[in-house]
Amino acid sequence: MKERITTDRHFNGMAEKFEHALYNHSRGRLRLSLLTRAIESSIPLAGQSLLDVGAGLGQMAHWAAEKGHPVTLLEPAEDMLAAARERLEGHDARFYQCDLQNLSEVAPGPWPLMFCHAVLEWLIDPEAAVHRLAEQLAPDGWLSLMVFNEDALRFSNVVKGNLQKVLDDQLAGFGKRKRLTPISPLRHDDIVRWLNEAGLEVHAVTGIRVFHDYLRERDPDEATLERLFELEHRYCRQEPYWRLGRYLHYSVYRPG
Repeated sequence: MKERITTDRHFNGMAEKFEHALYNHSRGRLRLSLLTRAIESSIPLAGQSLLDVGAGLGQMAHWAAEKGHPVTLLEPAEDMLAAARERLEGHDARFYQCDLQNLSEVAPGPWPLMFCHAVLEWLIDPEAAVHRLAEQLAPDGWLSLMVFNEDALRFSNVVKGNLQKVLDDQLAGFGKRKRLTPISPLRHDDIVRWLNEAGLEVHAVTGIRVFHDYLRERDPDEATLERLFELEHRYCRQEPYWRLGRYLHYSVYRPG
């Protein structure tokens, strides 16, 4: 029987691991490329104030700040927040060491633009988190939400030969040490239902890395990566490919 997980997962002391193992790798570059394109193509950006919940190392907040958005970053891990401060030096930015559960006390809305990327899958109650985000989103506001896709995790384990793990439906991580398998991988239908119940509308869904993580070659050369990036951008919103993205990105609107 799987051990019961009772606490959310934070990443104190792991800033260096994220910087070098993820964002200096092709999967991190591709994730940022697809994510920024998804936001630009489906969310109106007009320099509005942005709240980035679970901002990590600050890459997405920096991208938005470069476009003229005043940014507020919430991040519970001290070393992650320190790296974000350094990255955003000289920009209009505020920083709070805080988790999503304390959002309403530390940085209450209404916010016209919110980012929440790769956060919900590390919480023991992601459904409640969706409602917390919705409460702070302004009417006519937009939420950029990205979550770890359970279907992709299942498919990836089959490709790797972890058949019994999939048959036993033991896909979620344990939240221990420096392993990065989420404790709450999420299903598309659940995300859409939770958002609708919170009074929000999904305007676009994008698969983030629909091919990359299934390649036999773990470290493709740059010429291969260039073609792969083109394919990822071409098929990230087409059926059935987006459904197997390692992450799913939702462009979410709150009606006025």
